[in-house]
This record gives sequence, structure tokens and C-alpha cells, in this order.
Amino acid sequence: MSLTLDSVDSSATSSRPRTYQVRTYGCQMNVHDSERMAGLLEAAGLVSLADAGDAPVRDGHGGPVPDVVVFNTCAVRENADNKLYGNLGMLAHIKETNPGMQIAVGGCLAQKDRDTIQKRAPWVDVVFGTHNVGALPVLLERARHNADAQMEILESLDVFPSTLPTRRDAVYSGWVSISVGCNNTCTFCIVPSLRGKERDRRPGEILAEIQALVDDGAIEVTLLGQNVNSYGVEFGDRLAFGKLLRACGGIKGLERVRFTSPHPAAFTDDVIAAMAETPNVMPQLHMPLQSGSDKVLKDMRRSYRSAKFLGILEKVREKMPDAAISTDIIVGFPGETEEDFQATLDVVEKSRFATAFTFQYSKRPGTPAADLPDQLPKEVVQERFLRLTALQDRIAAEENARQVGRTVEVMVTAQSGRKATETHRLSGRAQDQRLVHFSVPEGATAPRPGDVVTVTITGAAAFHLVADPSPADYRLRRTRAGDAWDLAQADSCGAPAPGAGTSAGGRQAVSLGMPALPVRSA
Repeated sequence: MSLTLDSVDSSATSSRPRTYQVRTYGCQMNVHDSERMAGLLEAAGLVSLADAGDAPVRDGHGGPVPDVVVFNTCAVRENADNKLYGNLGMLAHIKETNPGMQIAVGGCLAQKDRDTIQKRAPWVDVVFGTHNVGALPVLLERARHNADAQMEILESLDVFPSTLPTRRDAVYSGWVSISVGCNNTCTFCIVPSLRGKERDRRPGEILAEIQALVDDGAIEVTLLGQNVNSYGVEFGDRLAFGKLLRACGGIKGLERVRFTSPHPAAFTDDVIAAMAETPNVMPQLHMPLQSGSDKVLKDMRRSYRSAKFLGILEKVREKMPDAAISTDIIVGFPGETEEDFQATLDVVEKSRFATAFTFQYSKRPGTPAADLPDQLPKEVVQERFLRLTALQDRIAAEENARQVGRTVEVMVTAQSGRKATETHRLSGRAQDQRLVHFSVPEGATAPRPGDVVTVTITGAAAFHLVADPSPADYRLRRTRAGDAWDLAQADSCGAPAPGAGTSAGGRQAVSLGMPALPVRSA
């Protein structure tokens, strides 16, 4: 059945299609799913609020409000709950005065809370889970037609998300999911119960999707999985991930391949060799540590110890001396002593991470860790968190300072830094994923998002690099991705200009994407 949702109620006139906005919280898998949600809504006749030009629905400050708001939620941390219900509360009055407006909640928190969402926010029209993203347009139409809220939560995946329509957030790069779900049993993590057991896509399907992205103008892809390097477990090939990386090297026009997130316990030498020997696999690795204490790692059911973790980093740097390594760390896990925390500080000092996502332990109902004794007082966790972030900030600044004087290739992005209007710098990512703010010499041609510039690093801070090149030190390579950006701008007729970024009123509002800058919790 062909389904369209435009002009279905009193908030939408016959002269305009309905508008939508997807608000994303959480990990890269959620960002990937949100692109699919956007694609589904556009296939059903809606348009992005950013592309609509104007909207008749307004909030209390006169700002435009979409006809359909979709929250793609995260359940990893407690503040995700608070953020969702706070935002739903702010929309309650707007929806009350605009009865045609619809609100949908999906993702991990929807999979976990189910009935709770509709009890706490009865004005929500649709609740759907992680396993049935493709049902979103049908559920919205059913809720409108029946004038009644709809909830559909499946316990297993019905359609692999990558087979659904998509609205990509950037034409020059793309996410490619190679697996969904997780077979691990980390005591702090609720993801396996929400995403299910690991399911792997066949290599041919993955490579075909990558080729389609490249044909569409992308020059960079990021391979996604809850434990990306355990890919192949479902069809019995423990070397499948290394083979997949090497196969990516044979795709003409694909310049940059990244992946996230691997698990140290399953990280094998063949993957390191594939990274080092495949030219378009970038010298960048996100390797979650979680804790440097072997006792805490055991309590977390992380099936590796600190010596193995450090050994992996040593092997990676032996093969790729310039690799930038990032990580995840949890502070204040139940039973963590000062000695345990010091072990984490010691591993961080030895690891020399370029970036670390540091989190205060968040007690999540339904996880084994929530029932462990010796839950730490908030003030103890906070004090340790501040010590860890101070250490990592120092290391990041030192590691970035080592980049000064190096010549790097930077793929230009649409997003610029906060001070771009003052500094007149554009932004992009080096091959090792470091953020680079750079200026264009007077008289030189400015790049487009997706183009590649070669510059010499002239300055550094803890979270970014700076390049203010002379004309002789600036080289621009116009790419197919830049051409695709130009075409997308012409098609959208009024989309944000290069460097303008993507606002909350745009295609998607994303609170956390690829590992780039440390994410801190209060």
C-alpha cells in the first residue's frame, strides 16, 4: 500500500506537505537509524522542517515547529530519561494548541520503557522500538486515522535498518551498519536487551551499500556495529571483519574508511594488519577501555584486562605510528576503590589517548550492576571524574601539540567552529579524525564541504588543531563529494551555506555522533 501523510489534518493545508524533525540522542547507531527515519518520512510525503522554508505552527517564542516530531532515544544514561521527558513536557502545550501535530518516540528508551512513556506523556502519538523503525509512517497514519495513540514494540528485528530509505545528513560521508545487536553481557550495559543478539549482514550487501554511497558522491564511510570487530560470528567466520576492511580497499573512489566501536576482547592481529595494509582505512581507532582496574573490569564482565588492552594499543602503534586512539571510560562503577581508580589513571597516562569519552557511572534499572553493593556516593564519583578529565585534557593537549608542523589532509565538513565568524576559519577532519580549524589564504579558492585541503598545522589546543597556512602551504583538491554538495545545495534551494552547520530545526538534531570531542556529564 502506498502511504502518504501530507495534508491529513487541520494543521496541514492542501497547499503544503507536512513537515518533520528527527531529534537524536545517543550513539552512532541511533544517528544511523535517524537517517532511516528521515528517509521513511520523506518517502511518505513529509519534508524536513529545514527545507520547508516556513511553518504555520509556532512555539511560544515564535519559532517554527514541525507537524511531526520524532525522538530517537538513548537508554544508556539516566539523564537521557530526564532530557526526553523534559522535551516532551515542553511540547505538550504546543501540541494542545495545534491538535494536528504528532509526536513519536522511538529508540532504546522506547524499547525499554514502553508503557511508561504513554503514562508519563499521554500526548505522545506513537511509541516504537529499536526493531521496527520501518513501521514509523504506518503508525503515524494509524494514530491520526484512529485518533488514538499507537505503540508497537517488537522483540526481534523485522527489517535490517540499512535496507530502508534514508535521508543522509551529509552527502560526502555515510554510515553503513554491518551488524546490529550484541552478544556480550557487560553488567553496566542495557543495550543487549534493547538491541537483541548480534545479527550480521552478508558482506556482499554491505559492499553494495558502500558502492551505492560512493556512486552518490560519498568519499568516506563509517562501518557501524555494537561490537564491530566481532562481525562474522553469525555466519562462522572469525576473520570476516579484517576481510571486509580489505574489500573496502578495492572500492574505487572510496577515500576514507572508519569503524566503530570494536571490543578489546575480540580485537585480533589480522584486523590490525588489515588496517595498516589497506590505504583507505584511516589511522584512527576508537577502543573502549571502560576501566583500568582488572578487578572492575571483571565486575563489569569485560573479558579482557588492562595488560591486553595496552598490548593492543602497542601493536596498533607499531603498525601505524601516527594513529590517533580514542576511548570510553566509566568512573565510579559500584565497588570502585581509590586504588581501582588510580589504576585507570595509570592506564590513561600510558595510553596517550587523543580523545576520551568520560562518563560518570549511571545506575540503570534492568542491568546487573544496578543491584551490586557498594554504589558510590555522588560526590566521590564527581571528584574522581574531575581528576580523570583533567588528566585526559592535559594528555590531549600534549598529543595535539605534537601535531604542530605536520602537513595533513583535511576533508572539509559543513560544520564550523563556534568562533568561525570571528576567526573566518573553516573546519574539517584530518585522516586521523582530529578536528582541524583552518583559514584559506587571501586569493586562494575556498573549498566546499567534501573537498580536501592539504595544510600545515600551526597551532593546537586540547580538542582541536589550527592551520593558518601561507599560500604556498595551502593546496585544494576538489572532489566528487564537493560536486555532490553543490548539487544538493542546488536541489534544496536555500539549504545552509557551507560552514553554516545543521541547526536543531534542520534535518536532524543530533546530541552525540562520531567520537570527536570528550562528552562530559554533570
